[in-house]
Amino acid sequence: MSADAAAGHPGPADSRPSDGGPAGRRGGYTAAVPIGLRSGVVYHIDASYFVFRAYHSMPPDMMDADGNATHALYGFARFMSDLLEQVRPERIGVAFDQSLRSETSFRNGIYPAYKANREAPPLDLERQFALCREFCRHMGLAEFASAEYEADDIIGTLAARARAAGLRNVVVTRDKDLSQLIRDGDVFWDYSGNARYGYHEIGPRFGAIPELIADFLALTGDSVDNIPGVPGIGKKTAAGLFAIFGSLDELYANLERVSGMKLRGAAALAARLLAHKEAAYLARRLTGIVCDVPLPCSLDELKPRAPDTARLEAFFDTHGFGSILRQQARRIAGVRTTANRAARNRTEAAWPY
Repeated sequence: MSADAAAGHPGPADSRPSDGGPAGRRGGYTAAVPIGLRSGVVYHIDASYFVFRAYHSMPPDMMDADGNATHALYGFARFMSDLLEQVRPERIGVAFDQSLRSETSFRNGIYPAYKANREAPPLDLERQFALCREFCRHMGLAEFASAEYEADDIIGTLAARARAAGLRNVVVTRDKDLSQLIRDGDVFWDYSGNARYGYHEIGPRFGAIPELIADFLALTGDSVDNIPGVPGIGKKTAAGLFAIFGSLDELYANLERVSGMKLRGAAALAARLLAHKEAAYLARRLTGIVCDVPLPCSLDELKPRAPDTARLEAFFDTHGFGSILRQQARRIAGVRTTANRAARNRTEAAWPY
């Protein structure tokens, strides 16, 4: 079965908007609708989320000639190609988790049980992760992974560098943890949910303003990552506490005020917080995203290069992919070549000699 047929994609006409609206939907992703080059914006792709999503949503019988699964690779490649056609980013970075259970992450050195509740990833998924990274390289995209740091930390570092350079950030993910990176002018783009959240919309959506997301999770815990937090404190209680106190430090410096708050069980809450103070601060070290990873990359290196169409053709042949990805790659290559030529012409016109 061809990849295009297995995924339910009848042909290149799928690239057009649906009748339902300008964005359209296809295969669980937003259809590609070009909206112009995004100047002054850096796009950060949480690749691991989209690879996992493709692995669990695409037909598992998609295989290459040797019988190797390709469904996660195909789904991720379609997502990236659709996004590139829709957005035409001026700068973009694609961050992967090198260790899918984070066994080698510095967080495991802090707390060995971190993410220990997760099962070992299937071998066919690990293999496809590596192929997704290869696809990005052939597409001319800067892709990153680290044994010590997670994709969130890579995104946090690149976002901090972009902000320092006066650029705005768009974080493409559905992971609430990454919402802590959003600042005024940035966007948290839940691509698969077709929703975008600016700085002032993060609080209503996730329960705390971006600067307090890590502190918020330190109290509530995060079962996905096996972070316990403070027992008995849920999202509503944490939101109530941080409506008064501006940080975890401020909360613990004013525990005597907690018993007088209009919160359910407030009388016992201060004692519970005190009893689990060490756990809360341990959790805070795990939930905070590192924004100073020693990443050897300049912001200019995030500018996408033209796809290597020859390598892509060979790549698609090897993995049994049909016409849709090939046509998308050619269109993207054409846009990039035109944009690069225009940039060179502007530079030459400005050259004084």
